[in-house]
Amino acid sequence: MKKRVIVKPVDAYFLNQGEPYQSIMLYVRSVILNTLPEVQERYSYKIPFYNIGKKPMIYLNVLKGKEYVDVAFVQGILLEKDFPVLKNDNNRKQVRSIQLKQIEDLDHENFVKLLNVAFKELKKSKRAWFI
Repeated sequence: MKKRVIVKPVDAYFLNQGEPYQSIMLYVRSVILNTLPEVQERYSYKIPFYNIGKKPMIYLNVLKGKEYVDVAFVQGILLEKDFPVLKNDNNRKQVRSIQLKQIEDLDHENFVKLLNVAFKELKKSKRAWFI
């Protein structure tokens, strides 16, 4: 009798990505989960989200027609002054993101600092979406 393997939707999402997106996303995922063990990985709106309790902090996405992984910080507008790597792509009101075309584009040390600051900011706030 064969044993069925159940793949979680978030894992299926990563496995269904083409390269280089799959490798970039799996790397970013590992940095997020290793840096912030309190974060919960969820699959919402057909993409992976990283939440603090019920508040979304980060999501990963490959936007149609774009050639990069969008590492989007929900409260990015509060972080962009201290972390100029965060860009306002697509004229979003509060989300700011890092666009990664390859793993080497990610400054690991700076990203870990950004994760920790984003975590503290979100813990302080009453809700993630404020605009």
